[in-house]
Amino acid sequence: MLTWKKMKLRSTTPSSVSFAKKAAIVAASILMLAATPMAMTQMVNADQYDVRIAQLQAQIEQFNAQAAALGRERNTYENKLAMLSAEKAQIQAQIDLNEAKINQLTGDIKKSEAQIAANKDALGDTLADLYVDDNISAIEMLASSNNISDYVDKQTYREAIQDELSSTIATIKTLKKQLEEQKVGVERALADQKGAREVLAQKEAEQQQLIAAVAGQEQAYQSLSAQTKAEKDRVQAAQQAAIAAAIRAAGGGGAAVAGDPNKGGYPANLANSDYYNPVVDPWGMYSRQCVSYTAWKVYQKNGYMPYWGGRGNANQWPGNARAAGIPVSTVPRAGSVGVIMAGAYGHVVWVESVNGNGTINVSQYNYFNAGGSGWGHYSEMYNVSPGAYDYYIYF
Repeated sequence: MLTWKKMKLRSTTPSSVSFAKKAAIVAASILMLAATPMAMTQMVNADQYDVRIAQLQAQIEQFNAQAAALGRERNTYENKLAMLSAEKAQIQAQIDLNEAKINQLTGDIKKSEAQIAANKDALGDTLADLYVDDNISAIEMLASSNNISDYVDKQTYREAIQDELSSTIATIKTLKKQLEEQKVGVERALADQKGAREVLAQKEAEQQQLIAAVAGQEQAYQSLSAQTKAEKDRVQAAQQAAIAAAIRAAGGGGAAVAGDPNKGGYPANLANSDYYNPVVDPWGMYSRQCVSYTAWKVYQKNGYMPYWGGRGNANQWPGNARAAGIPVSTVPRAGSVGVIMAGAYGHVVWVESVNGNGTINVSQYNYFNAGGSGWGHYSEMYNVSPGAYDYYIYF
């Protein structure tokens, strides 16, 4: 049917632009592009349908490109979010470890305090007053002794108890001080880690917002692409109706069937391409269209097919052929190209054979619901009235 020119799309938004600014640009683009199909529905001149289809296809490609770009951007944000979550989990583990250390140090400090208190209690108030506090004088100690030997024993015992008590209490106090210093250090590290966790939580929330925003825009472009595809299908349906009417007016013929499983030899890279994101064949025509398939059949038969990209609508082929000195007739011939001029851009088929009763058998691409559901499939028709086709081109 129609040959379209592909548009090479590229982003015009610098990568350094802030997300908010990019989002505003994208939102404005969505509003502008969303309005375009409505504006195009006002073009009703038959000779402008080919332009309309090309514009619709270009829009589909643009919407798909934008959606794909946003999808990649969303995936990048999701990767960053995963990294932030992993980093936050790591910090949380460190926080849990330090909190456990603080609990342990607090318990150790309490044990030290209990040991100090227990040592003091073990001496007793009397022993502490008598032998440790240094409040009793040597004369008082002598007066309380039975004899000199008893006094010496008391003095010696007192000094031993003092040394042992002082050493024990000093050791415990040193340990307590060390534990308290360790606790202060761990508490400081814990505070820093909790602060880092809060910063990561904020960044995580920002990434989630970005993901949600980009996903929403991606969905909007996908929705616009779907709407544009529907509009393109509607325009093509009008063309299909014109083709069917031409065949009926000529007396009809066999219904279109799937036919050759090899699709008439149509190359796999073209036959398996995405109908809504087609590739350009060697003759400047879009894959899975009637013109692309027929151009291939001409090339398959003759080893050459003129390049008619940009002026390859089916109903342009007779004029292109005459200009190139290629014979054009109204009489079918096996190995010729049949052309229906009806509709905005017509339809071409490959004439496989001419039957004894004058009817023809043809192979084709992109006859609606033939060879598969919807558009862009290979099909064959048998015993078609030759009058269904306005011209036959003898390549």
